[in-house]
Amino acid sequence: MKYILVTGGVISGIGKGIIASSVGTILKSCGLHVTAIKIDPYINIDAGTFSPYEHVVPHITDAIQEWVVKQAKVPVDVDDVEPQVCVIELGGTVGDIESMPFIEAFRQFQFKVKRENFCNIHVSLIPQPSATGEQKTKPTQNSVRELRGLGLSPDLIMCRCSAALENSVKEKISMFCHVEPEQVICVHDVSSIYRVPLLLENQGVVGYLSRRLNMPIEARPRKMLTKWKEMSDRSDRLLEHCSIALVGKYTKFSDSYASVIKALEHSALAISHKLEVKYIDSAYLEPSTLQEEPVKYHEAWQKLCSADGILVPGGFGVRGTEGKIHAINWARNQKKPFLGVCLGMQLAVCEFARNMLGWKDANSTEFDPDSKHPVVIDMPEHNPGQMGGTMRLGKRRTIFKTNNSVLRKLYGDAEYVDERHRHRFEVNPELKSHFEEMGFRFVGQDVEGERMEVIELDDHPYFVGVQYHPEFTSRPIKPSPPYLGLLLAAAGKLQSYLQKGCRLSPR
Repeated sequence: MKYILVTGGVISGIGKGIIASSVGTILKSCGLHVTAIKIDPYINIDAGTFSPYEHVVPHITDAIQEWVVKQAKVPVDVDDVEPQVCVIELGGTVGDIESMPFIEAFRQFQFKVKRENFCNIHVSLIPQPSATGEQKTKPTQNSVRELRGLGLSPDLIMCRCSAALENSVKEKISMFCHVEPEQVICVHDVSSIYRVPLLLENQGVVGYLSRRLNMPIEARPRKMLTKWKEMSDRSDRLLEHCSIALVGKYTKFSDSYASVIKALEHSALAISHKLEVKYIDSAYLEPSTLQEEPVKYHEAWQKLCSADGILVPGGFGVRGTEGKIHAINWARNQKKPFLGVCLGMQLAVCEFARNMLGWKDANSTEFDPDSKHPVVIDMPEHNPGQMGGTMRLGKRRTIFKTNNSVLRKLYGDAEYVDERHRHRFEVNPELKSHFEEMGFRFVGQDVEGERMEVIELDDHPYFVGVQYHPEFTSRPIKPSPPYLGLLLAAAGKLQSYLQKGCRLSPR
């Protein structure tokens, strides 16, 4: 097993994740089996329950070296082959107190797995102050010095900069950071993040890693990289536009919905449309906002009404849920393409129960424990009152119960799909028949047939809800089917796509 550790210096949010995935992409294009691990050094007992605004995510601390070795061997490709390379992204910035235990763990880890099996890529910032226009190397020198003082020596220094590195700057970094010029890689701003793998490829990163880690890579045409280049070129010349209203609680910070946005981008790119995301704070759609802040209310509704499609993603807590229900009601009545994910699906059930079944107090027990019509309830294994560590997590199987499901066709007429879950509430299975009598169908259920996983509405261009999070498995060259369906419907191309056997027209 070969391990590539990606660390960052100077500032957070410098692009370690994009660089780590880009390294994985170009290695995978060489025919290698590659896996990845993300470690975020935040100290909390159950960081998964925090608001995205707090930027806190789960992490591993106990026995980290053994855990890394174990996880690196888990097959991630469809052929179920053990990976040959593991790319590890260490979150945060070198020097942060939270990351110290992890830096020390990897300092020891490099000796455990031997030098020929471990290398370090350090991502650093090269600022260019507008006053002088000169690219500054001192922050990178200091960052590398600090990393070396902690026992890790970078093999590649990837320099994030607004414009291409000047040769003199590259030579200066080489001189003062004690690396060869070929080990200084320029990662300047490009038109699309999908160009980053090509940027690294053109600077000989594959050749260097092949020599440094003693990985024999055949010199042969790389079909995957050719596809990647075609996709990157296409992303730069998109002419048609498609707008999606994202109705959520955390819209002030787009990174809160990073996976969702990427899944939308992948799907838009697949149908050769430029994506416009209209962020809408769901609370602004509620009648109370009309009284308190009428301008925000009307602006939010104008965004919603002018969008080509509507997406209600997952979330927790009661704030803004009524606004999401209003958005879902609009999508259903106006025949607007709609996708509800996790909580979005649950609220679609609540909306239909209130307005079509006549159960005016229908709700989730998460928001109204005393509702006479609890259409969404706690999972049986959930311990009421305990927030942490009680979710239904990870990959679960969903069985399609009908042959004429739109989503089943989008999945390639699959009998079942394996998707990732993260929830603690579910649709009340006892009320299923009331919905299906009115054309609100539960077309996908879990293996036991007890949990409702996929909903679809008859006589609607695209009204789909999924209990799982399909954005987590979306890829640039292989977009997530529920998101692809939303974009196709929003662009008016869904029916022709289905009639062609789920094939896109030649580009």
